[in-house]
Amino acid sequence: MNKVYLYILLMAGVTYLIRALPLTLIRREIKSNLIKSFLHYVPYATLAAMTFPAILSATDYMISSIVGFAVALFLALNKKSLLTVAGASCFAAFIVELFLIP
Repeated sequence: MNKVYLYILLMAGVTYLIRALPLTLIRREIKSNLIKSFLHYVPYATLAAMTFPAILSATDYMISSIVGFAVALFLALNKKSLLTVAGASCFAAFIVELFLIP
């Protein structure tokens, strides 16, 4: 049981350091356009890297996951609302699993 508290404390320390070090080490404005653009896209790339594998394993059959992803991608690129995209992709995956998969 004591190891659990040690692990929690260690993760808290690592999380704090990851967030606090840039604030303490970088005191002046970042002027490099390359670094600015890199830092701008990091959250989007991280979110995509975490979300995409979960999309493919969200249902029992990969085909329904791919259909749901395709519907979500199509609607998102057409600037539909988040609720519309999520609902339509879930519905598409449900329909595929209901009718096309034995």
